[in-house]
Amino acid sequence: MPSPAPAEIIARLEDAGRTLLALPDGGHSTRLRSTVWEVLREPMEAPAAATRLRPPVPDGPLVSRMDEALGWIALIPHDRYVLRRIVGARALVHPLTLRHMFPWRRLGTALGADHKAVQRWHAQGIAIIAAGLSGKDWVRPGNGRQVGLHATGGGGVGAAATK
Repeated sequence: MPSPAPAEIIARLEDAGRTLLALPDGGHSTRLRSTVWEVLREPMEAPAAATRLRPPVPDGPLVSRMDEALGWIALIPHDRYVLRRIVGARALVHPLTLRHMFPWRRLGTALGADHKAVQRWHAQGIAIIAAGLSGKDWVRPGNGRQVGLHATGGGGVGAAATK
């Protein structure tokens, strides 16, 4: 199977992030069973309904695609948890404004790193996902040595980020 292009992987992850953020906040509750006088309920709910816009609830196929794409993050080895965090955070895109919830500079500040380094780590995480989807081992940049996707040990991708 050919490896998907990094742009395709990023687009699918961002679609998954939009779907995730469009899901309702909670499931079943007892709120509907509680009794509140209609005279009190309408004035309380009217301002909230006017100011808060919600995206439409995603349908089943969108949720299935979201589950598949977010499962790709698990292809990044556990010892590269910073790459997992960066890829996951960048996948979160607001469903109404289409803006990233975590811009590069904000991620850099949170990780105590330069935003350009965060961009490089994100690209490395996407490369690991692409290699995992194609069933190949990932080749570390610089030394050309092949590494199993679930190999552990020091050095390599994210080593600077995890120390």
